[in-house]
Amino acid sequence: MQYSYPYTLLEGDSSVMEHTWIQKAKQLLGSRYTWRIILALELILVSANLFHSRSLLSGLAHGHFVHDSLQDDVPANVDWSRYAYAQYVTNEQYLCNSVMIFESLHRVGAKASKVMMYPSHWNITGDSQKGKLIRQARDTYGVQLSPIHVQHLPGDTTWADSFTKLLAFNQTQFQRVLSLDSDATVLQDMDELFFLPSSPVAVPRAYWLDHKLATHLVLVEPSEFEFERVVKAFANRADDEYDMEIVNRLYGEDCGIIPHRKYALLTGEFRSDSHRKYLGSEEEVWDPERVLEEAKYVHFSDWPLPKPWMPHSKTQEEELQPECHPTSEGEDCRDRDIWLGLYADFRRRRDLCYGST
Repeated sequence: MQYSYPYTLLEGDSSVMEHTWIQKAKQLLGSRYTWRIILALELILVSANLFHSRSLLSGLAHGHFVHDSLQDDVPANVDWSRYAYAQYVTNEQYLCNSVMIFESLHRVGAKASKVMMYPSHWNITGDSQKGKLIRQARDTYGVQLSPIHVQHLPGDTTWADSFTKLLAFNQTQFQRVLSLDSDATVLQDMDELFFLPSSPVAVPRAYWLDHKLATHLVLVEPSEFEFERVVKAFANRADDEYDMEIVNRLYGEDCGIIPHRKYALLTGEFRSDSHRKYLGSEEEVWDPERVLEEAKYVHFSDWPLPKPWMPHSKTQEEELQPECHPTSEGEDCRDRDIWLGLYADFRRRRDLCYGST
């Protein structure tokens, strides 16, 4: 690019060039009017940078990046019937948990449809507790019912039945299905996840492990092709392979990733001595209140403590509850209080299962 200078100089006359630019620079810099212009421009630039920095910090602090960027891509008129939150029910024990998940999604205003996959041999028209709860989900929370054949495989019943969650691949009436484990608490809607970039499967990383994908929250694009892949994987599985192993084997190298922050928080994180894996850095300071505030889905995982609906002693809970941390102002017991609060809230909400009609 050729630049046009305001002064014509003789070739090699560097002294004249230097002298002329210095004089002009002094004249410009000596002008009060010019300084006002420079100051105004600097203020504009500084303000713009501050605004940008604060926006970035706010986004990081409150976890809005995924939601906000996805929200920009949501069509103006979304047909929410094409998207669904899914619960799979394999026995009466987990049925109440599923109803609780649907109640939470209803209460927080989730827009996507809701579907419950339940054993096709269950009688939902009678006076049994199972029938009452399924009708409660349908009539009170607008849940669509999808009878299925439960996949029972050799091994531990809880893990074997969890294969059923992958039957979400067969819910081809939906464009996308978000399958949620029911041993969890929904704190906010997750509608924005339905608009992640297209991928057969999107899951969070199991941040507490190395190089593993978690499956307590699985976003799938139902299709006959992917369903056949899953069925084939069932047939050829090893004795110690369950839903997590199948998903990692089939999709570990090619899947969408859902940020674990907000969408895959474990209750056990509040008991941890180090939060580097969850936070993603050594520098960020752990703030349990902020972490809970930004969380949308919290999974109960505190082995060897049983799940919150299972009987356990007060002694067990006290032995495993988070410790308070000494500070210059006294003890910081926020981890303990939040952890106990999540368990107490789950037990309290479980009462809704016994008032169904």
